[in-house]
Amino acid sequence: MVEAATLSRRRKLRFYGWGYADDVLSADEEARIRQSATRYGGGAVEISAPREADFDLRAPRVAPPAALASLISTTPYDRLTHSYGKSFADIVRMFMRDVPQPPDLVAFPRIEQDVAAVLDWASGANVAVIPFGGGSSVAGGVEPDVGDGYAGTVSLDLQYLCQVVEVDRTSRAARIQAGALGPELEDQLKPHGLTLRHFPQSLQHSTLGGWIATRSGGHYASLYTHIDDFVESTRTVTPAGMLETRRLPGSGAGPSPDRMIIGSEGTLGVIVEAWMRLQDRPVHQASASVVFPTMATATAAVRALSQSGLFPSNCRLLDPAEARNNGVGDGATAVLVLGFESADHPLDAWMGRALELVSDHQGLFDVEAVARSLAPTASGGGGGGGGEHRRGAAGQWRNAFIRMPYYRDLMVALGVITDTFETAITWDRFDAFYAGVKERTAAAIREICGHEAGVSCRFTHIYPDGPAPYFSWSALGSKTGNLADSLARWRDIKQATNAIVVDLGGTVTHHHSVGRDHRSGYDRQSPPLFRGALAAAKATLDPAGVLNPGVLIDPLGRPLGVRGALVGMVSRTP
Repeated sequence: MVEAATLSRRRKLRFYGWGYADDVLSADEEARIRQSATRYGGGAVEISAPREADFDLRAPRVAPPAALASLISTTPYDRLTHSYGKSFADIVRMFMRDVPQPPDLVAFPRIEQDVAAVLDWASGANVAVIPFGGGSSVAGGVEPDVGDGYAGTVSLDLQYLCQVVEVDRTSRAARIQAGALGPELEDQLKPHGLTLRHFPQSLQHSTLGGWIATRSGGHYASLYTHIDDFVESTRTVTPAGMLETRRLPGSGAGPSPDRMIIGSEGTLGVIVEAWMRLQDRPVHQASASVVFPTMATATAAVRALSQSGLFPSNCRLLDPAEARNNGVGDGATAVLVLGFESADHPLDAWMGRALELVSDHQGLFDVEAVARSLAPTASGGGGGGGGEHRRGAAGQWRNAFIRMPYYRDLMVALGVITDTFETAITWDRFDAFYAGVKERTAAAIREICGHEAGVSCRFTHIYPDGPAPYFSWSALGSKTGNLADSLARWRDIKQATNAIVVDLGGTVTHHHSVGRDHRSGYDRQSPPLFRGALAAAKATLDPAGVLNPGVLIDPLGRPLGVRGALVGMVSRTP
């Protein structure tokens, strides 16, 4: 085993929070966050950020065979970085200096055969394996919390499998290794004039394999909403052998094996490569910010857009509270951030028709700003207005969206709980669903935390049959710096919101994955017969049950991990 410096090739991550270790908040950002924390009663006590030296990690319980030793790290930094993902619970436990179950080992395979070798050893040694891409899970998907039925745990970090291996320009597709981060694969596709254009909020810190394993939602608000839409074929290493699907534009040959792997969350195998459908890089862009007097009129407009066949690339609707929280509204109006893009044609007709639709529903917009977004750029290219789509409300929202995860670390330190949950519902049920989720979530927070809390909503993606609403909330965790109280309150609220969205007819997650945190809702919404079929598939592909135990399903005969056993059962301190 060797030191982390010789194993990890990437820029150093902040092990206890979001982003890179050297990426800090600006003075203005910090001031805004501190001011925001006071609205919820936080800030009286600030918990200092943890250091590596603050943790007394248990010694590794297992040792790798000599043949794998060069791939393995046991340094405190690597073990800490792979102990949790990036959910609120993960961050707060780091601030508590509470890491009772770090991975015993962290493996850095260099080639596909290394992945197979690790799985072969782990299956024989009863060692649980947790596939790890960028570590950006916000649902408990990469935590080595596997219970007492295993001899140890190994986190399998795919960061070396990061290449665009082959480009088929004719078919507009590429074979890409699963460990490639979003910016890495985009940089390699750019010389070919191509882009995957799947841009989740976690783009910088998430990988292709992670997107496929979690059915990630990306850049496009309509049409190409999930990573599913871009997967042409997959190559997955399982403990039982290699599972490689045929590369085809489409097939009706029985149930799709790719569909079994997409969304499997590391429980069936380790995705090592995928052929991905690509896009030509857009040269025409157009944008508009539209204001509506009510959420109801805005919702009707977005439904009309979703059913028009225009397929906007951006159609983010912010309710009045969400608009205010993101600095793009006054809290009295809903705001729609609308955009189109194309590599082929000008967008005047598409944007023109879209603006007719929003006008039919009392939407107001700046005609001159729209015209600027459609104007040719100075370089003579298509529409884009020299970056007009990054200005105004659209630009403000985009900046807030990208930076938001960085703000949460300080909010945790100041005693404030801030989190989100996302779902999807059909249009005929949306109005009652939206009102019910906001009312019941606010009531749950009031009961759990003892104070009123605002709940806001935006649409991340839209479909002809319904939207994907994304709810945000903040509450006081502790005035005294008792982070255990913050954690317990968060767990209770998480379980409450899981139940609320499922009870009201929505999905427990639209694109954040199931992990451990959404298991209670997933188990309720997925048919028992299907879960039995999934367990049978796992028994075939992972006979020893070593892959990501506790995520999606529990291997037969294994006890729950601590996080799974305690979900919804943690008592708050007085």
